[in-house]
Amino acid sequence: MSGITASSLEIGQVVAEAEFALSRDSLVRYAGASGDFNAIHYRDDVAQSVGLPGVLAHGMLTMGLAVQPVVDWIGDPGRVLDYQVRFTRPVPVDAAEGAIVNVTAKVGALEADVARIDLTVTFDGATVLGKAQVRVSVA
Repeated sequence: MSGITASSLEIGQVVAEAEFALSRDSLVRYAGASGDFNAIHYRDDVAQSVGLPGVLAHGMLTMGLAVQPVVDWIGDPGRVLDYQVRFTRPVPVDAAEGAIVNVTAKVGALEADVARIDLTVTFDGATVLGKAQVRVSVA
């Protein structure tokens, strides 16, 4: 975390940006690692039968990807004090095209030795995680 202090940050400052490409293979790997084998994450017919547009990325996979740029920026996952999101839209993962999830992390608030980093997480121009905030130690 060298060089990052509360005094080196400004409200509104972009501290990290990332783009994540998801494929159906990504979903299979995540299902194996997480144990979440819900068929909406790998079968279009099942997803569509419950009113979804098709196979969706796991919400927790999207959440995990979204915080990674902040962890990379801060340099130590132990400095993440709190992380919360609201799931606002699903991320459909097309069999051929996949899906691209974009993340922008900005300083939202500074309180002594803690920074609140606000995440904008989008797919296809629409926000998929609302009120996504990470509190990190900048002591």
